[in-house]
Amino acid sequence: MPGWFRITLYRSAIGLPERTHGVLKALGLRRRMQTVFHPVEPQFAGMIMKVKELVLVEEVDRPKTNWEVKQERTPEPGFYVEKPAPRDGGRVLQQLRQLGNVKAGEVDEEVRL
Repeated sequence: MPGWFRITLYRSAIGLPERTHGVLKALGLRRRMQTVFHPVEPQFAGMIMKVKELVLVEEVDRPKTNWEVKQERTPEPGFYVEKPAPRDGGRVLQQLRQLGNVKAGEVDEEVRL
């Protein structure tokens, strides 16, 4: 049983020859980051080779539904704190004053942390 090519249009074809646009159209790719699945066959391998600079190709065991592809790209809800923000806004302000770059009344409250 043959596998499947998972083809994602990674780069735009703007400014490239009309033949390149035709190959992408034959593969079913219209927008950047759009993903299509085609069986592993010589005609699809040839088309992929014509536009290899524009696409990302993986060989997978089965084609995924549009919903599954969308779920892969959707981030988990919520957020992660990688590193807390520095709380030394007062020290930075004092250092700037010492250097003579900022005078006492010139700093807005928004600058202070």
